[in-house]
Amino acid sequence: MTSDATTKTDQTANEIEKLRVLIESARVVLWDFDGPICRLFARHTAERVATELVDWLAGRGLRNLLSDSERDSLDPHEVLRAVDLRHPGSDLVTELEERLTQEELRAAGSALPTAYADPLIRTWTAVGARLAITTNNSPKVVRTYLDDRGLTACFAPHIYGRTTDLHLLKPDPHCLNRALAAMGSAPSAALMIGDSPSDLAAAHHAGVPFLGYARNERKGKLLREAGAGCVVASLEPLLRVLRGW
Repeated sequence: MTSDATTKTDQTANEIEKLRVLIESARVVLWDFDGPICRLFARHTAERVATELVDWLAGRGLRNLLSDSERDSLDPHEVLRAVDLRHPGSDLVTELEERLTQEELRAAGSALPTAYADPLIRTWTAVGARLAITTNNSPKVVRTYLDDRGLTACFAPHIYGRTTDLHLLKPDPHCLNRALAAMGSAPSAALMIGDSPSDLAAAHHAGVPFLGYARNERKGKLLREAGAGCVVASLEPLLRVLRGW
């Protein structure tokens, strides 16, 4: 075996060992929703939703409520967070959040399951781990998707999503702390699976070990630059570890 091949084999073995340690230490697994479980906006794109929210504000004469970078954002949550920052708890924020929830519900009907997510969720549940959703998406949307996939029983009642307190969206650890408290888990006995730097930050603030999922190199680079120590491009290795392959 060449030295390059040996190095690559060693790297793979080290990565599998990191996964094994994370998985075997986790009695509770906190899942982000959009990304690790599914691509919510696979066809009903997040970029289009963000643009429509900006256009809705402009139609009400509120275009200047957002900065140029916020108007150009491709993330509907960033638009929502920006409006809440300037008008916290207002009827405007309530209406904007409801519009986003409706768009997410429409997207749920065409969401694409993340490869290996369904069997991984079922297997992790079968071996005795307790699972929760900790997401910035609406809990209504999460339940709709899980019901359609027959996965609700793997998580219910532990689905912690967006509330009317929008300042508590991740990277604030609020939804993680809610899950830990409800499940009676110490942070060190949990594992957070997320696909964004805000997931990593929330896990860090909550004291929960983190596993990054990155479906492409761009997302992987963002996670590693944010400080993620373990990032996978597929959920298959987790399933293999759980099944003892």
